[in-house]
Amino acid sequence: MNGAGNEILVLDLRGAGFLPAAEDAQALARAPGLAYDQLMVLSDPQAPGQDAFMTIYNQDGSLSASCGNGTRCVAHYLAARSGAHNLQLATSAGPLAVRREGPLSYSVDMGPPRLGWRDIPLAHEVADTGAVELEKFGLPAASCVSMGNPHAIFFVPSIEAYDLAAIGPALEHDPLFPQRANISLAQVLSRDAIRLKVWERGTGLTLACGTAACATLVAAARAGLTERRATISLPGGDLVVEWRADDHIVMTGPVEVEFSRRLTPEIFAT
Repeated sequence: MNGAGNEILVLDLRGAGFLPAAEDAQALARAPGLAYDQLMVLSDPQAPGQDAFMTIYNQDGSLSASCGNGTRCVAHYLAARSGAHNLQLATSAGPLAVRREGPLSYSVDMGPPRLGWRDIPLAHEVADTGAVELEKFGLPAASCVSMGNPHAIFFVPSIEAYDLAAIGPALEHDPLFPQRANISLAQVLSRDAIRLKVWERGTGLTLACGTAACATLVAAARAGLTERRATISLPGGDLVVEWRADDHIVMTGPVEVEFSRRLTPEIFAT
């Protein structure tokens, strides 16, 4: 599937009683036709009222606690089978409420952002997580936010002025980020519109990243650059993000089914 271009592989292992190992996730990413940005593995619910528990892998086999575009894809997969319009999903970062807004549109309550330096996390205390100087590549100060995974957002006059594919790896692995970080270049177009390009931790350049869109809206609103609701335009499509008065972030966007198949043992043979 894909969510605004974010390539998502949904693997339904409910009832199986096991999870893929890191090398299994890497093998899937290398398999012809199965390359993904995130692998969403469904397991049996861990609490009453939940529809599924999601374990999220990046291409390199590392784990992620959150993926908004992937969550919408999972919701669509489950809704197509149950007819439900409201779903409760869960990850290691906590529960996620999803609502069907249209045939191929879903909103996800991503919960509140985390803004403390320990919560992001950063390697050491900083005076203001909204303005962190990395002093690399001529970039301005970064705004750091956690949406269950760490993000560093750089507001620039033009997102085309920097080669994110070239500078992304060094920024992702900067010593300031003990768990690495998702790196975003953001260009504010108006009080309710932002262009965004993302280097995703453990994946690389991506057409879309839902948690990055959420983190960027938070960073922009904190800095007074936008209102608390804006359209975030990524290379793969648009996401609408709102930072509600109750501190929760709600992200709304599209999903698309590309194909479905059953995996074969040959994928994992090497």
